[in-house]
Amino acid sequence: MTASVAARIETHSQAVDSARCLAARFGPGAADRDRQRSLPHAEIEALSASGLLAITVPAAFGGPDLPPSTVAEVVRILAAADPNVAQIPHSHFTNLNLLRLAGTDEQKARHFSHVLAGGRVANAQAERATAFADGVDTRITRDGNVFRLDGEKFYCTGTLFATRLAVLARLDEADGDHKPGEYVVFVSPDADGVELIDDWNGIGQRTTGSGTARFTSVAVADDDLVPRTPAVEVPAAYGAFSQLIHAAIDTGIAAGALYAAVDFVRTESRPWFEAGVDNAIDDPLLVQRFGELAVLVSTAEATLDAAARAVDATITSPDDPRLLAAEASTAVATAKIVSDRAATEVSSALFEVSGTRSAVDELNLSHFWRNARTHTLHDPVRWKYQHIGRFVLRGTPPPLSATV
Repeated sequence: MTASVAARIETHSQAVDSARCLAARFGPGAADRDRQRSLPHAEIEALSASGLLAITVPAAFGGPDLPPSTVAEVVRILAAADPNVAQIPHSHFTNLNLLRLAGTDEQKARHFSHVLAGGRVANAQAERATAFADGVDTRITRDGNVFRLDGEKFYCTGTLFATRLAVLARLDEADGDHKPGEYVVFVSPDADGVELIDDWNGIGQRTTGSGTARFTSVAVADDDLVPRTPAVEVPAAYGAFSQLIHAAIDTGIAAGALYAAVDFVRTESRPWFEAGVDNAIDDPLLVQRFGELAVLVSTAEATLDAAARAVDATITSPDDPRLLAAEASTAVATAKIVSDRAATEVSSALFEVSGTRSAVDELNLSHFWRNARTHTLHDPVRWKYQHIGRFVLRGTPPPLSATV
């Protein structure tokens, strides 16, 4: 699991240009990789080498310090080409944000330097056996001069490509400066006691490396523990930033599905005989449907952009941080709702507008819908409506940890 030395990206426009170049490279093979379940090792190495994974490293630690809106645009562009590749760095950016908000200067210097050299962080957060989706049974316990990490995680996106794992675990008893509570523990995927299992078999997001991770008495140094509370229980839009990336993935999938439908109808589809036209693109009912789908995608993109600017404001604006965090979370909840609908509807309509020829397995156009349906399950949009409604009616801010 080696990382490439990263190129240097300094500006938003450079990041967008780099993302577009990578998307042009990743897109043509995405359907085949998905069908064959061929993990995108070369693509992830190229992503590291591009410098895009280092764009949020703070300026104080040698990085370009680009805002959440840049991350959202980069991820959206990549997701339109290959939703699997686009999802892999989600936890990378989320955990770099955790470090920014809650890490010590020494932790920041060490991990940000690793990322600037091309390092990749992946998550080990979710668990299967807990009573609630956010439950944490993984434990950290003291053993002499080190802590020991024990537990099992599932849906560990990106672990098969990672150079560092960010493991969510609980410390039950106070230990020196470490208070009881949840911590993100940074460990090497090659450390003794770490086992990564390639057992993800979902209908979508097949090549995200989202299998099981087991930790058996893994030795952890004191300074590898980053407390989670300072990030999730203060008005810093930590959860909103994480959810913004999810919305960007779904928005990208919607655009990718629309591009694929346009290309197929232009080059492969036959007109329906009742239309009385020689080419499918001249069928007035198809023209109408493509207009509707384009509006869905454009709406998702505009809503994502508005949400991204709201998250940016939590970092750059001098205004009330609690109000800014609430507004950002509400804007991101709106983007999540709109992008969820766009991704699932457009990826399904791809077949509706393209016809029976588009359903052959060898084309694997279904990967857009399967990726959309799988990724949008990350958290239910029905609760986003609740958060928005409470804020509009009562001024009640969304829970700070509810949108992680």
